[in-house]
Amino acid sequence: MHLLESTQKGTFHAGDNSRITPLGKFLRKTKIDELPQLYNVLKGDMSIVGPRPEVEKWTKVYPEKWAIVHKIKPGITDNASILFRNEEEILKNSPNPEEAYKNEILPRKLDLYIDYVNNHSLLGDMKIIFYTVKVVLFK
Repeated sequence: MHLLESTQKGTFHAGDNSRITPLGKFLRKTKIDELPQLYNVLKGDMSIVGPRPEVEKWTKVYPEKWAIVHKIKPGITDNASILFRNEEEILKNSPNPEEAYKNEILPRKLDLYIDYVNNHSLLGDMKIIFYTVKVVLFK
């Protein structure tokens, strides 16, 4: 589930942590909540590194770019995940989180996704995994 998706498909609740327990906050901060996606990697539906899956609502925005992104399997981590690790905080401080996501964050993510699709390599994937671990453990 996308960080800002609620139980209502594709809606934003930027910064509303009232429904998150202390354990949930810890799981999110340490990204342990992403571990169940390893099952999807083992099944072959996902990769460790690759563009993050997105809710359908946002895949209908910029369809020509998503067509490129969807050429490869989604991943658990990528450069956009590292760059926007505090996405919820960014959107919380925005006067219109949905517009900020659509017009500022999503285009930048898509650029990073497309760059990954066009230039991914084993060494690049290893760097992304290293930076992901570094960010999760030390920031």
